[in-house]
Amino acid sequence: MAGAESLRVALLSYRSKPTCGGQGVYLRHLSRELVGLGHSVEVFSGQPYPELDEGVKLTKVPSLDLYRDEDPFRTPGLREFRDWIDVLEVGTMWTAGFPEPLTFSLRAYRELKKRVGDFDVVQDNQTLGYGLLGIQKLFPVVGTIHHPISVDRRIELEAAEGIKKLTMRRWYGFVRMQSHVAPRLSPILTVSESSLADIHRDFNVPQANMRLIPLGVDTRYFHPRPHLPKRKGSIVAVASADSPMKGVATLLRAVAKLATERDVNLTVVSKPTPGGPTEKLVGELSLHDRVRFVHGISDEELGELIATSEISVVPSLYEGFSLPAVEHMACGTPLVASRTGALPEVVGDAAVQVAPGDAEELAAVLRRLHDSPEEREAVGRRGYDRVMERFTWRVVAKRTAETYREAIERHKTRK
Repeated sequence: MAGAESLRVALLSYRSKPTCGGQGVYLRHLSRELVGLGHSVEVFSGQPYPELDEGVKLTKVPSLDLYRDEDPFRTPGLREFRDWIDVLEVGTMWTAGFPEPLTFSLRAYRELKKRVGDFDVVQDNQTLGYGLLGIQKLFPVVGTIHHPISVDRRIELEAAEGIKKLTMRRWYGFVRMQSHVAPRLSPILTVSESSLADIHRDFNVPQANMRLIPLGVDTRYFHPRPHLPKRKGSIVAVASADSPMKGVATLLRAVAKLATERDVNLTVVSKPTPGGPTEKLVGELSLHDRVRFVHGISDEELGELIATSEISVVPSLYEGFSLPAVEHMACGTPLVASRTGALPEVVGDAAVQVAPGDAEELAAVLRRLHDSPEEREAVGRRGYDRVMERFTWRVVAKRTAETYREAIERHKTRK
């Protein structure tokens, strides 16, 4: 084992999209700060692969990449099949399930069996697949659950109708596996009191086995830009456009109400499905000249977009933490956030809170902020101060390393 101060860490993530979804963002910043503290970090990831900083090694654990943006739910050619795990992956997709957490965990187990002695600890980033139970016999394992996907399943099922409700149940079939694996990992990291309570309720993880470590923000990119002018009437949101849980439909309806009497425009950082529910709603609300969607932008561009917006919104129906909320506050942009999940404890009194799903209340708050530069300035200043006091990645890395050592000691006692 490495010396007491330096640890050799394997970070696992079944998909690590660099710019949205949270997993790739978490990996990049945590791994960078762990290396900055003197630890050795190797990331094992399926597609999409993460963007990582200098000093962090990436080991690719390729899936069949069945959900790539340009060709989702694709059928791979026969020559692409390598083994039985590939067959399992395609078979699960063809029967309306989502295979990646399971199949990645099996591939990661296969890879790590070859690397016994190379790592002091393994951290799983919300995969919670059966393969982790095998990995746990070889290494100390720290689990990470930003929030239990059972919450996503509940919200999606409530929004689904007819045959879609049946296929949605099948899609979220992997949640049963995660609820089986999670109680067998210790410690489990999570990001908020709200998520801790949800994990305990839905996954039956003892609260004593969980450690609360809020996420951080990269202030190199997310900071105020007082030298740049604000774009008049601009509203910004960073949210998966077609996920009902993210509340984009509520935001669009609120903007439509406001647009009848104010000169406002909305930028959503996301890529909606062509012809999907979000694009259709934009058309129904006649918002084509008021709403734009952007994706694939750099952190620097995203930080500038947020910092030059007059108002930012997190309209979610649920959040286990919400890194976008912290990024908005770090930029000094006044934030309007739903009063749901972990958002109240994340934003405190540094944002204007509204009822989730209430387009009328959201529109009223946006109208008030639009008309009051003084309130916008005050809310933005409170948000910035809150971030500087509570949310930095260096603190996240230090506290995470403490849980690594706890897991290592526990693993010793099991032998």
